[in-house]
Amino acid sequence: MARTTYQDLLDAGVHFGHLTRKWDPKMAQYIFMERNGIHIIDLNKTLVKVEEAASAIKQIVKSGRKVLFVATKKQAKDIVAEHAKTVNMPYVTERWLGGMLTNFATVRKSIKKMSNIDKLTKDGTYNNLSKKERLMIQRERVKLENLLGGISDLNRLPAALFLIDVKKEHIAVSEALKLNIPTFAMVDTNSDPSNIDFPIPANDDATKSISLITGIIIQAIQEGLDERKREKEDEAEKEAAASKAKADAPEAEGGKRTRKVAAEAETEAPSTEE
Repeated sequence: MARTTYQDLLDAGVHFGHLTRKWDPKMAQYIFMERNGIHIIDLNKTLVKVEEAASAIKQIVKSGRKVLFVATKKQAKDIVAEHAKTVNMPYVTERWLGGMLTNFATVRKSIKKMSNIDKLTKDGTYNNLSKKERLMIQRERVKLENLLGGISDLNRLPAALFLIDVKKEHIAVSEALKLNIPTFAMVDTNSDPSNIDFPIPANDDATKSISLITGIIIQAIQEGLDERKREKEDEAEKEAAASKAKADAPEAEGGKRTRKVAAEAETEAPSTEE
């Protein structure tokens, strides 16, 4: 069953591209026509590409790895953050820090610093500080939360990136390329799709379009998580059944031996008949 329909894409305005003078020639294969100075995206190709992306991202999540969502543009950040939270995936919606992937160890130190500040407030140390020190720590905590709050649970590099507007998030794309991390992205007619592993030709400016495409990816991630959970449950059941069978085997063997000994004793017993 298809994850979306041509009509859904049409209703969300996924087909509206940028002005023809702002186009990137590498997007020509995804452009259907030009109307009133605006490029129209071929939704038939969008349907195919979004299905490919969803299937691939589902397999990544099914293997137990994380997908990092990146969307720092105003109309996308809230939508992406809310969607990512529903499946417990990391996200960056304020600003992409240079080296967030290529210098991940340093980023982890900043995340640890944030958790240390939280410990100060819990163990009472925070209350013993001066008002000025508390204010400075509070400001630093807010700053770190804005920048790194969405990736606080990310203990290792993500297995993939999902981006809104590859032109704006070019630094993230560049870092993912260096580390061979697969990229999934909405690409508009003014973008270069050549560096994206799974480009989804779509309007990356309209909130309805962003919400629809992101929702499809989130749905695929949820499917992957559900399948992984079912597989783990099946494995646990099989292990439990195997352990039970192993435990029952000696008892059954012991019962057989007892019956065999009894039968032999009965055969060898002297007859009492005269």
